[in-house]
Amino acid sequence: MSDADSGGSSIARGGGSDEIGAAGRDGNHNDGGDARGAARARDGHSLRKSAEADPESFWARQAAEGLEWFRPFDAALEWDHPFARWFVGGTTNACYNAVDRHQQARAGKPAIIWEAEDGNQRRTISYGDLFADVQRFANVMKSLGVRGGDRITICLPMVPELAVAMLACARIGAVHTVIFSGFSAASVRERVSDSGSQVVITADGGYRRGRIIELKGTIDEALSGLDSVRHVVVLRRTWHEIAMSRPRDKFWDDLVDAAPDTCPAVPLESSHPLFILYTSGTTGRPKGVLHGTGGYLTHVHSTFGWAFGAGDDDVYFCTADVGWVTGHSYVVYGPLMHGITSVMYEGAPDHPGPSRTWQLIRDHGVTIFYTTPTLLRMLMRFDSPGKDGGRHGGPSGLDTLRLLGTVGEPINPEVWRWYHERVGQGRCPVIDTWWQTETGGMLISPLPAIEDTIPKPGSAARPVPGIEIDVLDDEGNPVPVGAKGQLVVRKPWPGMLMTLWGDDDRYREAYWKRYPGLYHPGDYARIDEDGYVWLLGRADDVLKVAGHRIGTAELEGCVVSHDAVAESAVCGIPDEVRGQSIVVFAVSRSGTPEIGHDRLASEIVKRIRSEVGSIATPGAVYVVPRLPKTRSGKIMRRLLKSLAVGGEVGDTSTLEDADVIGEIRRLLSSQKP
Repeated sequence: MSDADSGGSSIARGGGSDEIGAAGRDGNHNDGGDARGAARARDGHSLRKSAEADPESFWARQAAEGLEWFRPFDAALEWDHPFARWFVGGTTNACYNAVDRHQQARAGKPAIIWEAEDGNQRRTISYGDLFADVQRFANVMKSLGVRGGDRITICLPMVPELAVAMLACARIGAVHTVIFSGFSAASVRERVSDSGSQVVITADGGYRRGRIIELKGTIDEALSGLDSVRHVVVLRRTWHEIAMSRPRDKFWDDLVDAAPDTCPAVPLESSHPLFILYTSGTTGRPKGVLHGTGGYLTHVHSTFGWAFGAGDDDVYFCTADVGWVTGHSYVVYGPLMHGITSVMYEGAPDHPGPSRTWQLIRDHGVTIFYTTPTLLRMLMRFDSPGKDGGRHGGPSGLDTLRLLGTVGEPINPEVWRWYHERVGQGRCPVIDTWWQTETGGMLISPLPAIEDTIPKPGSAARPVPGIEIDVLDDEGNPVPVGAKGQLVVRKPWPGMLMTLWGDDDRYREAYWKRYPGLYHPGDYARIDEDGYVWLLGRADDVLKVAGHRIGTAELEGCVVSHDAVAESAVCGIPDEVRGQSIVVFAVSRSGTPEIGHDRLASEIVKRIRSEVGSIATPGAVYVVPRLPKTRSGKIMRRLLKSLAVGGEVGDTSTLEDADVIGEIRRLLSSQKP
């Protein structure tokens, strides 16, 4: 690679393809027969054995062979519990690894295929286009006085400029903190203030379900009286009239038009902060999860390759919003580091109808589809037989798909089977992945690119190579095979968070105090006789009924196993005798025979008593038309709990559709528990 290709920086070549590259390509289309399957098994076995024998050397190989380094690192890990510095002494750059490295071989290849919600606007951004756009916007950042280590808040709709802004920050060493565009002004203000951002990047608005989302108005309200923000860069997306506060506010295109064309990628120490991403905490105050550069990139690059085995002919579609960690790791950095083509969609996945997602897959020839169980359950509701014997609103014509994945929450077996049989036509592997904002990338997942995994619907399978998982009781002892306990990670891994922004003490308290020396993510799990991990829900979402702990995920899985139920959410409300009383909210499936609220509620109660136990008998079951969700598809159980007790619901600014609150409130007043 010449200096011109790299924007003026020299690079230490890392080898180009990682340890499993050949296995990933050979397994690309799931059609290689016994010999190819045997090769995958050997590759996977070898990878796991080397990781178990010497984890630090294993991750060092992944880093050296998977990334490009300006200066090779001296040591794989410097561990000062609970703080890790990965690939000490090495310098690299996230933007370089995502964009610059592809300019010789893939400059003309589509990096991002973007489609607007209305389907009338489409843009294809090649790797060469992305290279040019990122350099110009990096120069915009520099013209605004941004320097390495400065924090930049990005609050944009799902448009390619979101990725451009992130990569431009990474290019010059600024730390990006992306805020989901559906947050309220108060939530935005809290995050901007906590991060100390001096520049905010936003848009005039965005589109959602055919309506304009007033982003600039939200930002103006959030920044009112917050003098630390010196510049607000505004992308024109909707072109509707907005207020501009000069000289603070500047339009994106005006700045880009005046920016120089070239900007070298800055060599950064491996532990240089890459981004802060805020996630909810048990205290109600969001936690600023801080990720570094070299370790995070190594973990994401490795897991993306192991799980998806992406090749040059793949078209990848992840439905996550970039405002969440899945969007960071597996919409922006992971796919781009592997040089594949990604589909980015602006709008709601069921607008204007439930077939929108399937249309996107067909139109763009998607081969890898990565989404949430919540979205699948919603789409499954519309996959019902019609009077003419056909199916309406369900998946069809998805012949290009070769691999399916899920993320965000455990997938119940019924939905897993529907996903495999109806969406994947019985021929596509399904990978159920578990990880967190804090872990950076996948920790538990089937890995079809490097090994054959016998599917167990509802299980995330085994930990990825280099990750040591255990399940402990309350005293810190390993539980028997198949028993429920607290999930822990025994050894540091490259993708782990470095700390919580500005709060090392909270970092220690939140993740390391419960089991000293072990990372505690706060999830219940069990491990079966084959080493498969079954996630049983958040420990802090656990209900305590008459002294017994009952996981909400376990109850919800039981409820949705009923043929007439498409979705469910369970919460606990105060009970003077039992401590908590269980309340079930169930959404009936479209196309199923109408059996009535009373009968369905009775059958749900019987099912729970039979499958979970009488201690889990719900105090109330409500049949509702839909559940309150964020734009990213997460169910807001806090609101359901407030509705169940007849209290005020509080802030609803992150809801996909606030009208759902009134609908549920009216139904609760008419239905008897």
